[in-house]
Amino acid sequence: MKIHEVSTGDKVYRYERSIVMFFDGKRKVLSTSVYHGGYHEDLTAVFNHDGKCGAGMACEMLAETYEEHMKIIAKRIGLDPETVSGMGTAADMENVAIHSLSHEELTVTAIVTGGIEVNGGRVGDPATYYKPLEKPNRLGTINIMLVLDSDMPPGTLARALVTCTEAKTAAIQELMAGSNYSTGLATGSGTDQTIVIANADSSLYLESAGKHSKMGELIGKVVMGAVKEALERQTGLNPKYQHDVLKRMKRFGVTSDLVWEMYCTLEKNPVIKPAFLERLDKVVKESVMVTYLSLYIHLLDQLLWGLLTKEEILPAANQLLRILGESYQTEIIEIEESSVECFSKGVVRVLATLLQNCLHRRNEEGESEN
Repeated sequence: MKIHEVSTGDKVYRYERSIVMFFDGKRKVLSTSVYHGGYHEDLTAVFNHDGKCGAGMACEMLAETYEEHMKIIAKRIGLDPETVSGMGTAADMENVAIHSLSHEELTVTAIVTGGIEVNGGRVGDPATYYKPLEKPNRLGTINIMLVLDSDMPPGTLARALVTCTEAKTAAIQELMAGSNYSTGLATGSGTDQTIVIANADSSLYLESAGKHSKMGELIGKVVMGAVKEALERQTGLNPKYQHDVLKRMKRFGVTSDLVWEMYCTLEKNPVIKPAFLERLDKVVKESVMVTYLSLYIHLLDQLLWGLLTKEEILPAANQLLRILGESYQTEIIEIEESSVECFSKGVVRVLATLLQNCLHRRNEEGESEN
């Protein structure tokens, strides 16, 4: 089915677990894909393909190499394998986000699929993969087709790719999505791919795609908006989803199981785990809890980034824990040193103590009613 027509006249279709853009004229294309990646002026289409065998299933590989695999996919969806570039992903094509903005004659369009729940990471995270060929079982996670309805030199197309990447990272940072491989905030996934397309037939000719240019501004806005929408559609990642202390502290190793274990060491007569988790799920989303622990987490980030010293953040962190204790009328928790381990244990202890208090009150209220 046709899902969009770009200002360039290029038509976008979704079929056979793929999104395909067919070019209506000459296009300059810069692709990060291993399959016909780099700079081209002779392509007729680009595509994004969901490589899963089915919902919840692993991605299928149809050949020994990723490039051969993509050639087979191109043939399957009715394309000439020699004149297209494509991206693979594990995201559902139904969750695509398409955003466009215009300024005078210029229109910029972003077509994005993505999810970073499993593969999200921060640039510079520890890595284990090192091979001269693309790893065959890791398909792209945030895939972007960026259409620029203007002609431009190849260098400007490359600058547009940089601006597009900055916008993707800014969107993820604004969602405070954590890396799955370190304590840092994610900047993307390890398998993101991007295809930037310029309209070589356009009479409009631009030579700047950086942040000081109007084209750079439009790229930033459409990519940020489309990336956020795609992440929400694919995995539910949005501000409401992130309004949760456990979601924010996941990158530091804090889990509901650790809070449960701490609660069981504090409470002689613990409630059953389902009742505990039900109450915990409410507490970690409460405004007071999220607000003050967000500030607490940011102190730790600034320590890890070298912006504040251990001596500076410790009293501030304990002040925030004190405010939480007073707000919930429970034991005041203090940490003794500025480290990831102590900060994480402090949050676990705060939540366990608070849950112990809350569950005691609920039991007392239940007994008084009886």
